[in-house]
Amino acid sequence: MFISVVIPTYNRKPILEKCLNALESQLLNSSIEDYEVIVVDDGSTDGTPTWLRHERAKFPHVRLVEQKHAGPAEGRNRGVSQSRGEVIVFIDSDLVVTKTFLSSHVKTLTRSWRSQADRLCFTYGAVINTANFDNPTSEPHKLQDLSWAYFATGNVAIDKEVLKSSGLFDTAFCLYGWEDLELGERLRKMGVKLVKCPQAVGYHWHPPLSLDQIPLLVKVERERAKMGLVFFKKHPTLRVRFIIQYTWLHLFLWEVLTLRGFINERSLRPLLALLIRKGHPGLAMELLRIPLNLFGVRAIYKEASIRGIR
Repeated sequence: MFISVVIPTYNRKPILEKCLNALESQLLNSSIEDYEVIVVDDGSTDGTPTWLRHERAKFPHVRLVEQKHAGPAEGRNRGVSQSRGEVIVFIDSDLVVTKTFLSSHVKTLTRSWRSQADRLCFTYGAVINTANFDNPTSEPHKLQDLSWAYFATGNVAIDKEVLKSSGLFDTAFCLYGWEDLELGERLRKMGVKLVKCPQAVGYHWHPPLSLDQIPLLVKVERERAKMGLVFFKKHPTLRVRFIIQYTWLHLFLWEVLTLRGFINERSLRPLLALLIRKGHPGLAMELLRIPLNLFGVRAIYKEASIRGIR
């Protein structure tokens, strides 16, 4: 079996190097003939394509594909179109995997194919969040690492023909968020089953919170709101409403928890600064998520009002 790992990337060169080093160190089982790593550079300005061409000998499995900045949905589609494998593995460019990552996906995937007598399934690996850049794989598994997403492209493997029959990613998702979960809704409707594969572990690196990141985090919530409505227009169901937090329940919850916005990214700034200074950026981030959720829910209701969506 030949495997194609598809990784869209944009200005992530330092952590991308760790990601690719881990993929070059895979311990393959007898089911895997070989594999390729397709890095789709989404118009990076940090020298990623030049660096990859220069380091070609260091990364023999890597194939570089370039595109103008168009977002991860188009990048993943482009990677699939260039792929040679019968199985596609999607990861993000800030994920550092273990040595048995590919073997674990393939073992679980082929076992599921045999048991259900078709290929209508995909494997979903474990994603452990970490802020440890020097040694990301040292992070223990935490409660907040649990995910209830159906199809999140941070760590999944799927038969390429099944994936192609779904229509691939919708490039209308040109900003941050939801393009993978929207594809997941189409896969669900096709009867494609999620199969957990906790042995396929990836460590998702995030830089520790700093106060200068806050404007970008607010911008991301605004983009998520816009893309959330693209998601809802394609799948106007209660399930999708809950996924994107487009319900009065979510609005009420975050309004109450923030005292109707009195607790916000500005009023929390001194406490966040103290927590970061004391070496608790993770706790600061969890606290900041409360007003960020309110910002996101308010943004989606405002955007829905502008577009006339109910």
